[in-house]
Amino acid sequence: MSRLQIAISNIIFARTYTLQFLDGLPDADWFRMPSGGVTHIAWQVGHLAIAQYFLVLDRVRGVRPEDEQLIPTAFRNCFERGSVVEPDPAMYPPIPEIRATFDRVHETVMAETPRIPDAELDDALKRSHRIAKTKIEVLNWCSAHEMVHAGQIALIRRFLGYPPIW
Repeated sequence: MSRLQIAISNIIFARTYTLQFLDGLPDADWFRMPSGGVTHIAWQVGHLAIAQYFLVLDRVRGVRPEDEQLIPTAFRNCFERGSVVEPDPAMYPPIPEIRATFDRVHETVMAETPRIPDAELDDALKRSHRIAKTKIEVLNWCSAHEMVHAGQIALIRRFLGYPPIW
């Protein structure tokens, strides 16, 4: 298996892992913040959508004009790193829009990433990143980043009273 295939496989694994925590979760629980909590599932999912966009699409292939339809600027502003998480659902896009954007970005990443030539994997990113310096590094970080947030989603679920999935 090539380095690119391994990175793609890891991204798919991380997304599959995340989805198990979202599937069947009632809408009423997406914006619930556990006592003492600092985030909610809706923010985590929206953040994963923009993170995957910025890590893979922005930094590997570069921004394209059609990206505004893929992941609108207003959406990005709600979920960017450093944004303040609010428990009020009115401060965010509706859950179906969050989930659709999450899915749409991932589908685009899965469609475009396999086309990266092996000879380009060690190239510098289109825009710098504090952890990853090359295309292959940012692809590997993408799956690791999602696993971090999957763990946060799992913990939020536990605080909301859901049993562990494992």
